Amino acid sequence: QVQLLESGAGLVEAGGSLRLSCAASGRTFSSYDVGWFRQAPGKEREFVAAINWSGGVTYYADSAKGRFIISRDNAKNTVYLQMNSLKPEDTALYYCAARIRKLWVREVLRKEVEYDYWGQGTQVTVSS
Repeated sequence: QVQLLESGAGLVEAGGSLRLSCAASGRTFSSYDVGWFRQAPGKEREFVAAINWSGGVTYYADSAKGRFIISRDNAKNTVYLQMNSLKPEDTALYYCAARIRKLWVREVLRKEVEYDYWGQGTQVTVSS
C-alpha cells in the first residue's frame, strides 16, 4: 500500500512559478513510477508528467514541455513538479498518482487506469 499526499497549493500570477510536492508513505516508494495529472473545472482530468521509479526517465504532456520539471528524491519518498512560466490555463486541481514499476510505455502512462494509488489533490490557481 502507498499513500500519497500532495502539497504546494497556491495562487500565483501568470508568469510565476510554483513547486508541488507528492509525499508517499511506505518503504518501497522507489519501486513506483509516479505521474502528475490535473483537472480544471468542467474538464476531464488530464496527464501532465510522469517519472520512472529511479528518476532516470521522464515524460511530459505537450502542455508541460519546456515549462514543468518532474523530479524525485527517493530518500525522502517525494516527487516534485516544478512549474514555471505559469498560465491561467494551468489553473486546476493537481493530483499525483503511483503505479508499481513496469515497462515504460508513454501512451500508457497518460491513462488514469494505469495508476493504482492517488492523492487527494492540491489546488493551483494562476491569475491573469
